[in-house]
Amino acid sequence: MKSPARTVAVNKHVSHDYEILERFEAGLALQGSEVKSIRDGRISLKESYAEVKNGEVFLVKCHVSPYEAANIFNHEPVRDRKLLLHRREIKRLDGKIRERGLTLVPVRVLITDRGKIKLELALVRGKREYEKREAIKKRDTDREMRAEIKKRWR
Repeated sequence: MKSPARTVAVNKHVSHDYEILERFEAGLALQGSEVKSIRDGRISLKESYAEVKNGEVFLVKCHVSPYEAANIFNHEPVRDRKLLLHRREIKRLDGKIRERGLTLVPVRVLITDRGKIKLELALVRGKREYEKREAIKKRDTDREMRAEIKKRWR
C-alpha cells in the first residue's frame, strides 16, 4: 500500500490574493543540506514566485532555513532554485506569462511516497481589491448558513 504525498509547506495567501487558473507539479534542484532542512519543514513560500529565464524556470525569493548539522557545507537561505519541468511545459508557461500577464506562484511543497521533493505551482491572475472583499463576504455567509443548518438539525 502506497503512502500519500506528505505536504511540508503551504502558501496560504495564494487563494486569497490570486485567481488560480492552472496547477503544475515540478521537481526542485536542491543541495543536500536544503533537502534535510525541507524534510524538517523549514521552508517558507511567503513572497516567493517562479520566473522563466533562458528557457529554464527558477523559484525566486523562497527561504529554506540553514540545516544546523551541515556546518560549513550549508546552503544560502534565499537563492534562486531551478525547477524541473519538461521543455514543452516551460514553453507553454512562458507564452502564457508573456501574452496574458499571468504569474507563476508556488502553492505547496510536498514529499512524494518515493521520497522526492516536489513543488506545486499555479498559473494565476491577481485579484482586484473588490474581488477579495466579495470572496470574504461569500465565505462568511456560507459559514453562517452551515452553522444555521447544523443548529436546526439538533
